[in-house]
Amino acid sequence: MKSVFRFALLALVLVIVAMVSALTAMRLAIHGQEVAVPPLVGLSPAEAERETSGLGLQISIERQYYSPQIPEGRIMSQLPLPGTKVRRGWQVRVAQSLGPTRVQIPDVTGESEHAAELNIRRRGLDVASMAEVPATGIPPDQVLAQSPPANAAQVLAPKISLLVTTSAGPQAFVMPSFVGQLLGSASRTLQDSGFKLGNVSVAPPPAAVVPTDAASPAAPGAPATPPPATPAAPATPAPQPTPASVIVSQVPVAGQKVVAGTAVSFEVR
Repeated sequence: MKSVFRFALLALVLVIVAMVSALTAMRLAIHGQEVAVPPLVGLSPAEAERETSGLGLQISIERQYYSPQIPEGRIMSQLPLPGTKVRRGWQVRVAQSLGPTRVQIPDVTGESEHAAELNIRRRGLDVASMAEVPATGIPPDQVLAQSPPANAAQVLAPKISLLVTTSAGPQAFVMPSFVGQLLGSASRTLQDSGFKLGNVSVAPPPAAVVPTDAASPAAPGAPATPPPATPAAPATPAPQPTPASVIVSQVPVAGQKVVAGTAVSFEVR
């Protein structure tokens, strides 16, 4: 019995030792792939490449900025920061200094988009972004504003953002209701607002109800007496709309979205 217990205890100890050894080997394998990011600020790209390649890291120059403190061509910032633990093969992103600002920011407002871009690139600058805005009374494809402005000091990046005009689309309105108004005043309102007067027609009069007299019952066997013939009324000319006519309907209807220059038609009485 004692030998069996001793054998079981020995087996348990061996299992525990094996588990501890496996965990230790796994931890060493994981942390053995980690390195600390070295400080790169102030180094040249070639020096930074040598520092990182020896640790199995990669370097990527993603930005360039002006800096009065960091000499031109040297690294001025990095990410991850120095001392950060990363895996081998990690990419360290850096920004390179362009030295103090020596270029003068040109004034390209009022120029066309193409001319402004040529003017910017001729000075060794670049276009950072370009936004468009519709403008009324200003020709399209014209630089309306820029950032940084002309002759700006302490410029960070050698890039200029532009705001360029585009053709303004037709102005949209919500059609009001003219029902119940006089045709003359509605026509003046349309013309003053930039709309056109369309077709104007006269609404037909409501159908008249003809009263019928109760006919006396005819005698049995007597022939039916036809109603007396109504004399034809003389033809009258069709009524014409006047400025005093009252509007009873309109097209487009009230509440519909329309643009300037739309023709509005009326039906009047």
